[in-house]
Parts: sequence; structure tokens; C-alpha cells
Amino acid sequence: MSTSLVWLRDDLRVADNPALLAAVDRGEPVVVVFILDEVSEGIRPLGGATKWWLHHSLAAMQDKLHRLGGELILRQGKAPDVLRALIRETDAGALYWNRRYGKPERDMDAAVKEYAKASGLDAQSFQANLLFEPWTVRTGNNTPYTVFTPFWKSCINRPTPPRLPLPAPTKLRAPTAQPESDNLEYWNLLPTHPDWALAFPHRWTVGENGAHAALELFLTTRLTRYAKGRDFPAEYSTSELSPHLRWGEISPFQVWHATDHYRREHPSAEINTNAAKFIAELGWREFSYHLLYHWPDLATVNFDGRFNHFPWGEADPEILDAWQQGRTGIPMVDAGMRELWQTGYMHNRVRMIAASFLIKNLLVDWRIGEAWFWDTLVDADPASNAASWQWVAGSGADAAPYFRVFNPLLQAEKFDPKHDYLQRYLGDYEHPLLSGYPMPIIDLLASRNRALEAFKTLGDIPRSIRPPVVDH
Repeated sequence: MSTSLVWLRDDLRVADNPALLAAVDRGEPVVVVFILDEVSEGIRPLGGATKWWLHHSLAAMQDKLHRLGGELILRQGKAPDVLRALIRETDAGALYWNRRYGKPERDMDAAVKEYAKASGLDAQSFQANLLFEPWTVRTGNNTPYTVFTPFWKSCINRPTPPRLPLPAPTKLRAPTAQPESDNLEYWNLLPTHPDWALAFPHRWTVGENGAHAALELFLTTRLTRYAKGRDFPAEYSTSELSPHLRWGEISPFQVWHATDHYRREHPSAEINTNAAKFIAELGWREFSYHLLYHWPDLATVNFDGRFNHFPWGEADPEILDAWQQGRTGIPMVDAGMRELWQTGYMHNRVRMIAASFLIKNLLVDWRIGEAWFWDTLVDADPASNAASWQWVAGSGADAAPYFRVFNPLLQAEKFDPKHDYLQRYLGDYEHPLLSGYPMPIIDLLASRNRALEAFKTLGDIPRSIRPPVVDH
């Protein structure tokens, strides 16, 4: 008997997984595979922190599938080659997967679908990881959006809301013999010498169960103070769902409808305001993927062409090391970078401060910071990471005013007035001579003035947004 093959990527969940459900509904034995592909052309290798998360997420997915009567087959290599081999090994009659939105990934998926259909398979892809497909959200001029507010209004004012989450299958029909699988431990996704992720398990519960627990905790204990509290890094006011969304342990459909259900069950102006703000932040994720879909080189090329002429300085290795290790002598920047080291995560307000300091005070090219976050954040994804760095740099979409320079000292006083966040990651930072805290590596006022002079050079250059990639 033929099998239905499910190809998992960044959708490591059993509930609201359209590809998995389609395979189960087909009625034939189901083979589920995850392929670690870092060798195909154009595929960006994973960062160290996302590899750590992936290891534990795959282990959680293995357990989920095993409880349903199935297995998770692990393979490594060029995904199209691995899939062709698996199709032959399993006598597959169908191949299902959930869509990705980067250009190299889309090209790969299109080629795989062409091969599978030519081989007589039922090959289908599904919408699973975005509420709104990027090619369906267009301006009145039938062009992609480059400003968030009208983009999100267009999304939420549709006549029908995003679809309801799909149920999890209650049982998987396994083939008589499962294909051979790699041992997850042999993939060496975890750091060893040194094990810089030693504290991560104390911070995160990886996997689908952990994702839903985090959402439940947020809705029941944090949502009421989200709109204001989300800017204060010492407070626990955010959902911290971003790494779970990164690997698809929870879907945006589940987040949307769970939030809407909670809002309806607890009607009040306060809940409505905070829920709307939270869903709008989910919208920023959608907007980032909208940009990535239409501008595939978002992580490497300035969205605003004027910044091709911006006078970035050479990245002094010692200065860059100080920023990466949290030794700049600027407390809020250092606290954020040390939070990143300790947890694989950084509060969003502090991400903006740390990024602004690197790009504008130190005049380091934003792509260097983007690459560092790609390697060290557990939630680094190809859309949000790149779009956020370009936004802070001023070169990105909706980056107004592009010449804004965050003052990290004023930001600390405004958003950490009791210094709880600073003390959490810096200890007794207020007594630098006693604690050995470093002196500032740069004068904030002088470096701000230098940045503003650099931005003036863009004034004579017409703003130019690169045309989007034509939809296929």
C-alpha cells in the first residue's frame, strides 16, 4: 500500500497542521519527515541558538507523533534529493507540506511539487504559518504594502476573519515498516565546548505543549497590562511566544482565536484594548513576512536604496566584541546583550536600544548586528529579524523618522526607572569602581552628533525603494 508523506519544516506541531491532517484524512499510512537542509543553494544556515531550540522541538515532536502511533523520520542533506529517495522507499502516493515564504524556499518547494506531480503523486502545499498570504494583501494600486498601518487595516478589515484552527489527529496510521531515521543526537545541534546554553532550559519549555502553556499564561496573567507593560523590560508583560512561532509549535491562527475567545469571555474596555494591541504585534510578524516575500534579500540589501551610500564605518573588532559581550559601559545596552547570552532572548524594547547603539552611535552596518542576532536569538527568523534591523537602521520599510537615535540612558530612566532590569543582568552596576564595570566605549552625545551628520548625507539622494520580486 502506498503512503502519504508529510514534510515538516517550521511547523513542528500536530494541532492546526493542515499538511498532517490532509495526510491522515487520505486514509493511507502516514510517514512524517523533517529534513535538516543547510546545503541547498540559497538556504541560510541556522544560528546556534535556533539549533538549540530545534533539537528540543524535534524531540518534543517525536514524542507527540509517537503517542499518536507514528514516528518522526529525521534525514539530513539537500531536501529535494532526500524527498526523492523517500518517495521511492515508501512508495508514496502523496506529498504534503505547509508553505514557506523565503525565495529560495519557495523555489525549492515549487521544484519539489513539479517533480512529485510528474511522478504521479498528489502534491499539495497549505497555508499554516501566516494568517494572510503575502500575495493576497495589496494596495489600491495593486502593489505590495510598504507601510504597516494600512497593511494591517487591510488585513483586519476583511469580511471574514482568519480560519479557525484545525483539530489535531487522534491517531496516525503507520506503515508496516518505517523508513530509516537519523539519530537526533548525532546532528550535534546542541553546543558542547562550551555549553553556552546551559541556562536555557530553565528559561524555556520547548515544544507544542510549552507553546500553549505560554499562551495560556499570557492571556490569564499578563494580557491586562500588555499595552503599557510591554515597553518595560523588567516586567513580565509580554507573551514570549516568538520562539514558539518561529518553529511553528503554535500557529498564528491558534493565537488569534484564543485571544479573541478570551476577549469575548472577559468583555471589558481594558481587555479589548490590550487584546487589540497584542494582535497588532502579531500583525508586525505578518508584515515582516509580507516584506520578505516581495523583497527576498531583506537580510542583505537596503530596502531604501539611499542607504547604499550611507558612510558605515569599519567595525573595530574590539568595539564589536564589547557590544556582543555586553561590555560597552552603557548599562541598558549591556544588560540587553547579557540577557541575550544568558537566555537566548532579549526584550523587544531593549533590542531596539542595543541595535540603535550599534548602528547609529558606533556607525556599524546593520547587517553585522542582524547576523549576530541570527546566531544568538532563539526566535531569530528570516523575516522579523531582518525587517527589525532595517527598521532600526532607518533603511527599512515604514522606518520613520529614519534618523532617530535612541538615547540608551534616557530609555533606561523611562522604561526601567527602578533599575530592576539593569540589576537583574548587571548586578550592582551603579558602583562601577567597586564592581569593575567598564567605562563607556564611546561618548553618547558626540556619537549621536556624528550619526546625524552622516544622515545628512542622505538628504540629497532621492528615496528609492527597490521594486518587489514579481509574483510567480
